[in-house]
Amino acid sequence: MTHLLSVVIFLLISVSLKAQIRGNNIVVTVTPDHQDWNYKIGEKSVFTVRVLKSGTPLDQVRVSYEAGPVFYPDIKKTAVLKNGEMKWTGKMDRPGFYRLKVTASVNGKDYEGLCTAGYAPEKIVPFAQCPKDFDRYWAEALKKARGNALSPTKKLLPDRCTEQDNVYEVSFVNDNPGSRIYGILSVPVNPGKYPALLRVPGAGCRPYGGDTYTADGKCIVLEIGIHGIPVTMPQTVYDRLLGGALNNYWDVNIDNPDKNYYHRVVTGAVRAVDYIASLSEWDGQTLGVTGASQGGFLSLAVAALDKRVTFLAAVHDAMCDYEAELHDVAGGWPHYFYHQGNVDQKKIEGARYYDGVNFARRVTVPCWFSFGYNDETVPPTSSYGTYNIVKAPKKLSVYQMTGHYWYQEQWDEWQDFLRTQLHVK
Repeated sequence: MTHLLSVVIFLLISVSLKAQIRGNNIVVTVTPDHQDWNYKIGEKSVFTVRVLKSGTPLDQVRVSYEAGPVFYPDIKKTAVLKNGEMKWTGKMDRPGFYRLKVTASVNGKDYEGLCTAGYAPEKIVPFAQCPKDFDRYWAEALKKARGNALSPTKKLLPDRCTEQDNVYEVSFVNDNPGSRIYGILSVPVNPGKYPALLRVPGAGCRPYGGDTYTADGKCIVLEIGIHGIPVTMPQTVYDRLLGGALNNYWDVNIDNPDKNYYHRVVTGAVRAVDYIASLSEWDGQTLGVTGASQGGFLSLAVAALDKRVTFLAAVHDAMCDYEAELHDVAGGWPHYFYHQGNVDQKKIEGARYYDGVNFARRVTVPCWFSFGYNDETVPPTSSYGTYNIVKAPKKLSVYQMTGHYWYQEQWDEWQDFLRTQLHVK
């Protein structure tokens, strides 16, 4: 008994100590001299770099830094900061983003900080070209997929239900009888007609919990996975799949639109709209789509391809403007053509059918976009260019300091837009 008590106490102390770790005592800050981080073409941007320990400058600290257009720095240097601070001046002669990234080495450990200045970002024009048969291609793909009955399944998940919502694991047929999309469906308990929201996922492979938080008891929410497998298995199963059969799935057959991995992903996301429309609880009027990163791309694709969608919200939308990197300008994840010479023309042409810019050109419903200037996965160049190409009613909410994540305020604003469009505030 004494031994067991000791083990329990040790475990409690270990968990407590782990929970208390927060941030680093040494921090690298890089800040611009414009509050909005934006500059005119040819204007000098002045960055202040500080390496702080316990909130105060760290003397004689060695740093390495790179500066220049995002993803294509043209300056790489090292320096010793006598008083833990330095100034840097940058400039661009075309619309885009200029980034200063600094790494401080202290006691054998590296600490990073960066800042990204926008140069007339509202004038960024994507490089993405659109295939002449883009509309016909996707119309035929969806027609073929819709030739299959949905044949839905629905399993109640009692442990996830709330007083206001019933929660189910569901599935339905995608682009052929043997291909299914799985997801988590939340439906209000009380009988009635409700607006609906489709949540599409970021890249990777994982289980899903469902959404009873956006508007519990006030709307239908369907959260889908894209890989054609159940979404309630242990995380270890998905980790093994991502390391095995699904490893780098985003690179599969980009030279062949019909065999591209995202062919069934895009059709499956649109079939999710078909599934929502089949529910007797849907009000037949309001249906939004939202997602981040890969989910931002899918939000654009679904809204462009299905006119039943009435609004979209995309956060740091990936998979936009691949061709920019053929011109040494930062393009969207997964960066098919970054630092590649002699690119296969078939890959360039095939990727155009899956470029978010070409879907964005076709969006007609109200949109909310948000991203950060410091994103190192989805550069602001591609996100801003995509936003610029949208002709529909739109709003942009920039959180400059964020990378490939979001702040609490950003999340709150995102949720507020969704609830407003769903008419459930």
